[in-house]
Amino acid sequence: MPNDRLRDGLLKRGLTPAALAGELGVDPKTVERWITQDRTPYPRYRHAIAALLREGESYLWPSALPAERAAQVSQSEIVHVYPRRGAVPQELWQRLLDGASRHIGILVYAGLFLPEQNPRWVPTLRAKAEAGAQVELLFGDPESQHVAQRGEDEGIGSAMASKVLNTLAFYKDLRGMDTVGIYFHDTILYNSIYRFDDELLVNTHLYGTPAAYAPVLHLRRLGGGELFDNYVSSFNRTISQARAVWPGD
Repeated sequence: MPNDRLRDGLLKRGLTPAALAGELGVDPKTVERWITQDRTPYPRYRHAIAALLREGESYLWPSALPAERAAQVSQSEIVHVYPRRGAVPQELWQRLLDGASRHIGILVYAGLFLPEQNPRWVPTLRAKAEAGAQVELLFGDPESQHVAQRGEDEGIGSAMASKVLNTLAFYKDLRGMDTVGIYFHDTILYNSIYRFDDELLVNTHLYGTPAAYAPVLHLRRLGGGELFDNYVSSFNRTISQARAVWPGD
């Protein structure tokens, strides 16, 4: 079976097998075998390829690491666990945003606290987008049954839908930018996900508890780890089913 994930990763980065071979200092036929015959490269090459393609080793070669080792690496991806979102230092949110240059993603129902509490948040996002970063913002569809249910679960009723609309008002300055996508999703949101290149803040959701009082995981991507990539996959599946807030922009 061919390694379609590796092939796709090369295409996304505009790399040919010969170009990858040149980067690694190996025979182009070796790279062809990695792709067409799903041969597994030596660890030093896997690390280099994963870094070059900005993909996880566990994604490109799911069976390359023994299960026990993969679990150990995944545990090392956990930088810190906060007992509630309110315990995450305000400066950490801004530091992660300031340090991101390639990919910024937010998956929430409303996430009003970010632009409301930090006047630098939206201007920084705009500056990042202007510099070429891909910004993807996903909010709960105000007309979604899942948004309504979340409001009921938190005891605020229809106020959740209003919070979504209030949040969008803060992001109006990002409307129409080429590298910004703003979407509505209609999914049951088990976690709010905040991505800053290779770091994530994952706000878990607890039934009947506002997100501000639920735990947050700070994750940093490691080659061979699974936690980071699993949450990013969840983000990507959600965006594949989302619709643009302002169609035509």
